[in-house]
Amino acid sequence: MIAFEELRIIFFGTPDFAVASLDALVQAGANVVAVVTAPDKPAGRGMQLKGSAVKEYAVSKNITALQPEKLKDAAFIEELRSLGADLQVVVAFRMLPEIVWNMPKMGTINVHASLLPQYRGAAPINWAIINGEQETGVTTFKLQHAIDTGDILLQQKVPITDDDNAGSLHDKLMAAGAGLLVATVKGLADGTLQEMPQTASPELRHAPKIFKEDTRINWQRPVGEIQNFIRGMSPHPAAFAMLGSTMIKVYRSHFEIEAHDKYGNAILGYQYTDVIYETDGKSYLRFAGPDGWVYIDELQQEGKKRMGVVEFLRGYRG
Repeated sequence: MIAFEELRIIFFGTPDFAVASLDALVQAGANVVAVVTAPDKPAGRGMQLKGSAVKEYAVSKNITALQPEKLKDAAFIEELRSLGADLQVVVAFRMLPEIVWNMPKMGTINVHASLLPQYRGAAPINWAIINGEQETGVTTFKLQHAIDTGDILLQQKVPITDDDNAGSLHDKLMAAGAGLLVATVKGLADGTLQEMPQTASPELRHAPKIFKEDTRINWQRPVGEIQNFIRGMSPHPAAFAMLGSTMIKVYRSHFEIEAHDKYGNAILGYQYTDVIYETDGKSYLRFAGPDGWVYIDELQQEGKKRMGVVEFLRGYRG
């Protein structure tokens, strides 16, 4: 056992999601001796170099920030070793080589935004909503060779409401993960935590990285599934559709179950080969699915700002 405040911790992370966990450790009195984060990248209109959210936080707290291009670089490995960490913490960072994650005597722990072993992978928040889950959560676990497969330390469940999208769920899980991380580190320090191996199951759902080609809306899916897809992609990377020859990103929508065919006559379950949409040009824009309509509430046309459907239709000339 070792006192929580005496643990020498190195924190690996890059985006805002990671900052919440880093701040929770600092506010709890943890001894974070350094952070490891992504190199500065050009950003903004002037394309000036900008540090990651984790780096900016570290600088504000006078914490050493390491920004290696390559995690196997000999100079970086030596600097990491010289810091003498007891424990490493990873939140929203790239995959670590074994020489890094196996370095501290207490190992390296990760905060993952799902209830492992469900939704292993890069996009657990998006896929949980896309798949219509009503519950997800956060997990702390020990890193090992295969990604997201290490022994579980603690978990916390988080409900998914019908109003949640990937953005709002991200914020809920960010807060839950920060609290869970502090509890995990304290439990490791006082020796009260027991590691639980993950069990394989044929019902496992995965959370692979989402690419541009994955974000197109398939109007042949049931409208409830389309709604979940739009929610799960909003606000990033955002689902898209073609409105005639115009590409639109869809951020908010709602749906109605209604038996119809593409001409509005009653045929339930009609399968479309074309994209069918209707609008009065003033107040609504809706796309047909096989069992109803998806109404677009907020969208963005290529090259223009994000706006509500009424404002969009006011200026749209399709």
